[in-house]
Amino acid sequence: MTPPGTPAGDDAVSAVLTASRAMLGVIARSFADTLETVTLPQFRVLVLLSSLGPQRTGILAERLGANLSTFSRSLDRMVASGWVRREQNPGSRREVIITLTPEGESIVNDVTQRRREDFRSILAQLTPAQRRQVFEAFDVFNSAAGEPTVEDLLPLGL
Repeated sequence: MTPPGTPAGDDAVSAVLTASRAMLGVIARSFADTLETVTLPQFRVLVLLSSLGPQRTGILAERLGANLSTFSRSLDRMVASGWVRREQNPGSRREVIITLTPEGESIVNDVTQRRREDFRSILAQLTPAQRRQVFEAFDVFNSAAGEPTVEDLLPLGL
């Protein structure tokens, strides 16, 4: 039996779906300007390198679900733009390591900062008690949902 004042199952699911759309709106706004310069697949590469650090080319392509030769051509454009750097692996001369440059890191940081500012602005519209409720609800929800992996978020460029 559902306690009084608690949304029934479908109502709770609808509320979560509405909240997820609102968050997706924040996410979309946070990198809308960036997509004029960087494609979504390129942004996914930058996010992955920012999260995991330097990666071997083959491993990076595999994590992204990309064909190695197609991915290599995309990396050529990213290197030319100054967002990533190719380096020879000192432990194995046959391996190439892809490293995020300060310019690439700046793109990821700018998007993250815009997202933080948008969330901060939304939360500022709430009373302290409402912000506490939001925090507590998200804390419980996050515990139940678990933290997604970088790979889970890659299709969205997060």
